[in-house]
Amino acid sequence: MVQLLDGKAMALQIKEEIANEVRSLTAEGHRAPHLAAVIVGTDGASMTYVANKEKSSHEVGFTSSVYRMSETTTERQLLETIDFLNNDPDIDGFIVQLPLPKHINEQKVIDAISPDKDVDGFTPVNIGRMVLGEECFTPATPMGICTLLKRYGIETAGKHCVVLGRSNIVGTPVANLLSRKGFDCTVTMCHSKTKNLKELCLQADILVVAIGKPELVTADMVKDGAVVVDVGIHRVEDASKKNGYRVIGDVKHCEVDAKCSWVTPVPGGVGPLTIVSLLQNTMQAYRRHENK
Repeated sequence: MVQLLDGKAMALQIKEEIANEVRSLTAEGHRAPHLAAVIVGTDGASMTYVANKEKSSHEVGFTSSVYRMSETTTERQLLETIDFLNNDPDIDGFIVQLPLPKHINEQKVIDAISPDKDVDGFTPVNIGRMVLGEECFTPATPMGICTLLKRYGIETAGKHCVVLGRSNIVGTPVANLLSRKGFDCTVTMCHSKTKNLKELCLQADILVVAIGKPELVTADMVKDGAVVVDVGIHRVEDASKKNGYRVIGDVKHCEVDAKCSWVTPVPGGVGPLTIVSLLQNTMQAYRRHENK
């Protein structure tokens, strides 16, 4: 019988651990950790994510700041805001919510963030440290995937892990992390140009799906007893729902789940761990700053 990698329950547990640490710190007279976010424009998904980040920050006792900037904000204005946050000693970490308006160069913005405050783990310095296995801020979604596998006691050493997707946000970093000591998977990365996708997926003991295509993975692509981690999240119209839509992933769960030993639900799987990973990175940044 399939078992759920319940990200929602795991997130609540980790939040409580962080909240206990923050309570101890503030009881001793220390300031609370401070996480900030910058959002440019009014993209619905981005606004929801930032609102959830702000809510989660307050739940664990963090100080939270949100810098909301208009769609017409210039690249120079955004870079000036980043410079201010880099130099504000009261802020431990911050994120710049992506995507940005088309007139702003995203990589230029990411490069401007101080690696010491880059709790999203997107700067070249943190990505480089991750690849070398050094201490770094790990990108939040890959970190959340690894947390789920580790805390649920999923056996990874020597297992064949197939990753669908090669983005810098999920696919590439999670492939790197799962291949390293501590996880010790043999990793195959697939993408839009992979020719024998079905055959490779059928070899996977652990299948991580982050390819951005609704219900791409079907039952005939998954071997019996596999662990399936679905990172995808898509809204599709559904007149039977009160809000007019339902949320689905990159995996066709109505077919696939029965074949799995463990599977992440959508929603409630990887998503909640993404924000928790951001909180964990902020806690790490806070400790570094306090130690200095």
